[in-house]
Amino acid sequence: MPPLANKQIVEQLSRSKIYQDYEQAFNRATGLPLKLRPTEIWQLVQHETKYENPFCAMLSQHNRSCAACLEVQQKIIDAPTTAPKTVTCFAGLCDTAVPVKTGEKLIGYLQTGQVLLKPPTKRQFARTTKQLLEWGLQVDLKKLEEAYFHTRVLTPKQYNSMISLLTIFGQHLSFVCHQILVQPHESEPPAVTQARRYIADHQTDELTLTEVAKAVNTSTFYFCKLFKRTTGLNFTEYLSQVRVEKAKDLMPNPQLRIGEIGYQVGFQSLTHFNRVFKRITGQSPTAYRAKLPHFKPS
Repeated sequence: MPPLANKQIVEQLSRSKIYQDYEQAFNRATGLPLKLRPTEIWQLVQHETKYENPFCAMLSQHNRSCAACLEVQQKIIDAPTTAPKTVTCFAGLCDTAVPVKTGEKLIGYLQTGQVLLKPPTKRQFARTTKQLLEWGLQVDLKKLEEAYFHTRVLTPKQYNSMISLLTIFGQHLSFVCHQILVQPHESEPPAVTQARRYIADHQTDELTLTEVAKAVNTSTFYFCKLFKRTTGLNFTEYLSQVRVEKAKDLMPNPQLRIGEIGYQVGFQSLTHFNRVFKRITGQSPTAYRAKLPHFKPS
């Protein structure tokens, strides 16, 4: 998926009720900020959020220290992995990013932090202010010190446990991502909502972009751009998502073989079904079915 699509998908996930409910619960339970962000960023992730660390907020007002914070965020994405990654800034604060994927594609991160893993000390603050002064920052050191010593402190064990919970949510968010992507939202253009309904009603047919555009009374060119801009997916990607979601609904039925499920949801060959299912979910249909609770082959 191109970066623009990743950004659009993350925006849709951020608007979902499941994410907003979790973000609110996380903020209240930890006192820390949380942001679902795409892989590409050009600004401070937690800036001007309700739970932003006051010390970090003060530094963000100055170009050189802001640049240092951006460098920390860049370290997170320089070597993307499938596991959470924690980095520490020059002031000793930690930031962590948990990968969020759709199938095998990395689309963004759940990012939190701005936290100390041991109580702040006068010596540590002195080193921090020395660096800031060397950068030429003009800042109220009394207010900065007060903010620094009010930074949230967690033990490494507490912080790691919190990241483990965040990782579980990231995995859950990856799982429901496909369902969220095929659901309409209130602000989308009527033509896109109509197209979603038409695709859902005819997903087993050999649908084409031209056919769907005609069904919603738009030109193919205009519909193609509008649909991609609204959903974050092109027509083919979206149709595949719909078919895979339907296939997942049929998986618990032991009377249906994998090949039968593929044909029922609109795939014309078992090979194509296997390939698309794995690309979207990160596992083959057989592996996915084997992990279903209480599934027993007939």
